[in-house]
Amino acid sequence: MSMTDREIIRHLLATLAYRASKTLRGAPESFAGFKADAKSKTPLQIVAHLGDLFDWALSISIGEPKWQAAEPQEWQEECKRFFVSLKKFDDYLASELPSNFELTKLVQGPIADALTHTGQLAMLRRLHGSPMKSESYIRADIVIGRVGYEQTPAETKYEFD
Repeated sequence: MSMTDREIIRHLLATLAYRASKTLRGAPESFAGFKADAKSKTPLQIVAHLGDLFDWALSISIGEPKWQAAEPQEWQEECKRFFVSLKKFDDYLASELPSNFELTKLVQGPIADALTHTGQLAMLRRLHGSPMKSESYIRADIVIGRVGYEQTPAETKYEFD
């Protein structure tokens, strides 16, 4: 199977969406404000940052780089904003429009940062006492372009504690 650079990156975005959705889905309301210690960011602040990262990635790609840190909204609204931002970026990559920035730089910058923060959210869920099940992600139903909050549920036979 041969894929274009954009298709590979779009698959990475779909993988991020799958993992982030699993990490956010079913989190108790108290999780949004949880802090591991006095100086740590809350999950709400991290999810807001995820949305900011993909707003920034899109602005870079269209040639109008602009970083703007949004004020965090309510938990569900912020989760929605992240997935909307991710979809806008994925839609841009799916288009014929040229990227005004090196795709590899987008991977090593905002995309890698988002993967790191998704892992942090998973760790914070465990610290909060509300872990989600681990999974054999190689078997996950991840599809290019499926970057929304709604994902195919994991098959329980591939999940474990």
